Amino acid sequence: ALEGLDGTRVRSVGVSGQQHGLVALDADRRPLRPAKLWCDVESHAEAEELSRALGQTMGASFTATKVLWLKRHEPEIFAKVRHVLMPKDYFNLWLTGELATEASDASGSGYFDPVRREWDEKALETVDARLAQCLPRLVGPTECVGCVRDEVARLLGLAAGGAVRVAPGGGDNAMSALAAGAVQDGTMVMSLGTSGTLFGCSSTPVVDKSGVICPFCDATAYLPLICTLNCTEVGEDVRKSAGLSHAEITALAAAEEAGCSGLNYLPYLRGERTPNWPQASGALVGIRHDMIGKWGLLYRAALEGVTYSLLAGVNQMKAFGVSKVSELRLVGGGAKNALWGEIIASCFGVPVTVVEEAETAAMGAALQAAAMLKLGAAGEGEGGAKGMKAFMAAHGPPPGKTIQPVAGDAKLYQAAFERHEKLGGKLFG
Repeated sequence: ALEGLDGTRVRSVGVSGQQHGLVALDADRRPLRPAKLWCDVESHAEAEELSRALGQTMGASFTATKVLWLKRHEPEIFAKVRHVLMPKDYFNLWLTGELATEASDASGSGYFDPVRREWDEKALETVDARLAQCLPRLVGPTECVGCVRDEVARLLGLAAGGAVRVAPGGGDNAMSALAAGAVQDGTMVMSLGTSGTLFGCSSTPVVDKSGVICPFCDATAYLPLICTLNCTEVGEDVRKSAGLSHAEITALAAAEEAGCSGLNYLPYLRGERTPNWPQASGALVGIRHDMIGKWGLLYRAALEGVTYSLLAGVNQMKAFGVSKVSELRLVGGGAKNALWGEIIASCFGVPVTVVEEAETAAMGAALQAAAMLKLGAAGEGEGGAKGMKAFMAAHGPPPGKTIQPVAGDAKLYQAAFERHEKLGGKLFG
């Protein structure tokens, strides 16, 4: 990030990090073991136990399950734990020497109340009686965590003497939302990567006890999120089997009609979490004569199938009071495919803007750090959320190309989506 820049001009920094991870430290603030990251699901039994005890489904990715796993499986290490941090909070500790976290990361822990935006005493006691004593202080989105330590400043080529302030930072999705400009109700971000995620700003909290909608917070308000396990790899599997380039297979797919002539690809190659069908598999339904050899049709069916899964998720968000989607911001590797953007726009019935910034999580953290300098103490509380939104509107990266829905395709996509829902329920529900 500093390459080609004069580091001494930097006045604030922010860190974005993956959510849910467990960084366990001893009394001297040294790591006791390698961090257990979000994708570590060894704690699946603990997740089931906590779900029963707390009356709501908690996935094995959440930090609470990993703390309980550590207590059960590595008691000697657990006995030495004095501080429990998220990955980005450990970086902030290294930068400043301060222990702190904020609502976006805390809301992915499993022991945070997103409605009151404070630690959940019942959940903490359920995991361990002394866990509350191991947690860092909670700070607001524009509150300074501390200043970069002199030895770190010299290492990074920054100005020393407390000249560089460190913002709270946040979870990767929350920071991506800032950079993508999703700071108002109705604007959502869709990330097309190995997994598919859909999230956006909500002025009201969403608490889904089924666990399908994650109850996250962000730097402005709340950030309800759904995640599907199967996304870009579904289409890639077809492309590789065809032995075609991205451009070649996309051109073939664009020549096929919306809805794929009645062919549905249920894209659950890895099972699925939204809906919660871990036992599911991929399925092609509605195959007619001469379809198998049509690689463009199969590729388009894959893109449509992934899109329908995300559309089902946003429909569930609406049932919990999330505002109707008025605009989508597209990020991730799949956002480069213009045909896919058109399919998404037409299926959702809203404009889709492709965000040109590749590293939206890092950009969001940098923007938050700049907002912290400008807003200062006045940025806290309800006014802070308003100030943050205004700052992002004025200083966020420029939007990229906007793709409009194809009105004539709406009925075809709606029929295909209804088939997708019915077929999935019959096969795996």
